[in-house]
Amino acid sequence: MRRWPAQLSVQLAALFALVSVVLFGAIGIYLYQSLQQEIVWRDDQALKGRIERIRAIMDDGGDIDALGRRPQLYENMLGNRDNVLWVLNEQGRAIIEVNVQQLPIPHVPQQAATRLLDWSGSSPARLAVQTVELGAQRYTLIAGKLLAEREQMLNAYALRVGFAVLIGAVLAFALGWLVSYRGLQPVRQLAAQAASIDVQHLDQRLAHFGQHHELKTLTEALNQMLVRLENGFLQLSRFSEDLAHEMRTPLNNLMGQTSLALQQERSPDDYQNLLISNQEEYERLARMVDNMLFLARAEQANASIRPQRIALHDLVGQLCEYFEGMAEERQITLINEASHPLWAEPDLLRRALANLLANALRYGDAGKPIVIASRQAGERIEVSVVNEGPMIAPEKIGFVFERFYRCDPSRNQAGDSGGLGLAIVRSIMQLHRGSARVSSNAQQTCFTLVFPDRQDG
Repeated sequence: MRRWPAQLSVQLAALFALVSVVLFGAIGIYLYQSLQQEIVWRDDQALKGRIERIRAIMDDGGDIDALGRRPQLYENMLGNRDNVLWVLNEQGRAIIEVNVQQLPIPHVPQQAATRLLDWSGSSPARLAVQTVELGAQRYTLIAGKLLAEREQMLNAYALRVGFAVLIGAVLAFALGWLVSYRGLQPVRQLAAQAASIDVQHLDQRLAHFGQHHELKTLTEALNQMLVRLENGFLQLSRFSEDLAHEMRTPLNNLMGQTSLALQQERSPDDYQNLLISNQEEYERLARMVDNMLFLARAEQANASIRPQRIALHDLVGQLCEYFEGMAEERQITLINEASHPLWAEPDLLRRALANLLANALRYGDAGKPIVIASRQAGERIEVSVVNEGPMIAPEKIGFVFERFYRCDPSRNQAGDSGGLGLAIVRSIMQLHRGSARVSSNAQQTCFTLVFPDRQDG
């Protein structure tokens, strides 16, 4: 269930409105409480003042009964119908009473100092109480302020504040939408540019928005992504062409030989030789398919390995025994100088080194040794395969690990990897979070595999 609107400008406007409600609401609550405290303080001061004035009148008048017969004086002093006044004698009888609302006389404690208290009678009120002695008599002075008018005024103020917050939120939403819509105009332009780039126009790049730092960063990241996509698409196109070319050769051989054999009757020996020749082409196709499947699986995002601690010298020794026959045919000596243990997946390491050895045997000079060595380089282990032979041209060094790339296509052999051997080596090293590199000069060519000293899998 979608909780937010789809448009980013509307989302931003809604957030502006929410922030405005919180901000305006906090200001409204602060103003409401400040006004309430100010009114309470003023009423309390007015009540204390009335108590003091009544006491002063009583001190000047002398005769309390005579003062009680002049209620108009006190009514004018109080000023409105929300104020009440009682002067009580010791028996609790009202000698002076200004009580338009006809409220009952409250029961209050006697106290020499003026005391303020809330009275929750039939009509809630705020009272100021003081007990005074005049002659031999004790009197209780009570001045009160009914709270109904105050509550009505505060409620009206709270309603106005709430209405102002609501209006502010609506205005904030509208203005926020206008501002965000205007501010997101470069984003819409960027989206329109991105939408215009398709497979036929991967060379196009997004225009930079230098005046907007965030969009500049985003544009640079998208352009880098487009570069990677273009390179990947070109690589995929080249791969498709190379794959078609590599598979066309054995398929043409199969079709040509079979077509030639079917043109006339052949002897059993001829058919047997044809099947043997076809078997070689089938094996070549099978190796090619197997290598391509391995590369596809190795480049998946979730591909993982389980490294183990490997005695490199023993593993290289096994490979040297495996390639001994091929090496003897070319009078090549395999020298095992690998001694450092390392962390790797055994089968993958064996396959990578086997591909490098096969490559060295294929392109190395006859009668020259091939050396497999290792060394510690900081926190990494480097395994190298060195052979003496023709130098790889500098302009070709950067392509030797590409799929189907051959420095010398004329040296194809029936059992080769179809130009995928070094590409498989690179993929194996990527799985190990390592790297593969090559260096070549007039004396020798060195392929180096760089492994992390310790892998977590």
